[in-house]
Amino acid sequence: MAGPLAGMRVLECAQIMAGPTCGALLADLGADVIKVEKIPGGDDARAYREPRVGGVSAPFLVMNRNKRGIALDFKHPAGRDALLRLVDSADVLVENYRPGTMDKLGLGWEALHARRPGLIYCSISGYGLTGPLGGGGGFDLVAQAFAGLMSITGEPDRPPAKVGSSVADLNAGLLAANGILAAYVHRLKTGEGQRVDTSLMEAALHQTGWHASVWFATGASPGPLGSGHVLAAPYQAFRTRDRWIVIGGANQANWERICDVLGRPDWKGDVRFVDNSARMANLPALVDAMEAVLGGRDAADWLAAFEAAGVPAGPVNSIGDALSHPQTLARGMVVELEHPVAGTTRALGTPITLSATPARIDRHAPSLGEHTREVLREHGWTDAEIDALLASGAALQAPA
Repeated sequence: MAGPLAGMRVLECAQIMAGPTCGALLADLGADVIKVEKIPGGDDARAYREPRVGGVSAPFLVMNRNKRGIALDFKHPAGRDALLRLVDSADVLVENYRPGTMDKLGLGWEALHARRPGLIYCSISGYGLTGPLGGGGGFDLVAQAFAGLMSITGEPDRPPAKVGSSVADLNAGLLAANGILAAYVHRLKTGEGQRVDTSLMEAALHQTGWHASVWFATGASPGPLGSGHVLAAPYQAFRTRDRWIVIGGANQANWERICDVLGRPDWKGDVRFVDNSARMANLPALVDAMEAVLGGRDAADWLAAFEAAGVPAGPVNSIGDALSHPQTLARGMVVELEHPVAGTTRALGTPITLSATPARIDRHAPSLGEHTREVLREHGWTDAEIDALLASGAALQAPA
């Protein structure tokens, strides 16, 4: 079955993570996403040499499955003109180059909007396109630091730590896809295209919700709490006899169930732990008391007891544990794809389930220029025109 975005054509002039995340999500939902890579080299993620699968960058394979790929030299007049011809039948263009780069090439929003008024043009940048830092480049690490995420991550009295995942990049890609879909609905109603503008900085700030609420209310900036929660306790990781688990006592009812499971009903009336405010004020004592009990049994025993009592709890998995879990596999979050060079590869599935128009992932990540001839033919180029474009160096076709 075709996905809900079947018929949407997207040009992904983006690389590394934020833009490709956006493109992958749209592709999973049925859009024809054509990844337009630069010459030479293509997406910089291809240069992430370790780990590799069959000689192909594993990070590139994960971020770019489900897309077709062409390679153009935007600095070459013929390469630039080729992209303009592709724009003439595109619905969306996504780019995450440094602000101003596409404008200098004659491929910026104003030029393309004038050429194709219905085009949705999405720019993902470091800080957004306006403001005193607008136009600056950005990286996930810098965005996490700027947004305060590194000040609330890690253990107290330790050096600043980044979130283990590239949350600014990934969230920027998700926000971009969301903005594109909103703009697409608007275009269906009016025929009018528009620019979608988001950034790594905003995507990182978007992750600070609870912590921002504390600062808005009190003027105090929260610090790191390890795995703990800024508003509720107990809500963190605890050490059992054999491994770490997490326990979510985010409300009073769950706290009282935890007391029963741990065999300490007296804690319900303990002035240090009687309500959430008291537990937050006495968090070190709470953690010590709970771990003294939890250390007496293995994680599996405790998790079974918490599940029986209806207390939210779970193991602290490794990435391998999580990706191998039957629940992960049942939800289709790991997919296998055949790559012409790397062979059988695995990638993340799509986290959205639709009952009538399900997502689909049926394409491997493209080799550099793998679909150049195919895509150009679809857009009206003759084989002679394509041969001339390839001979000029303005485009690249991967070997068969």
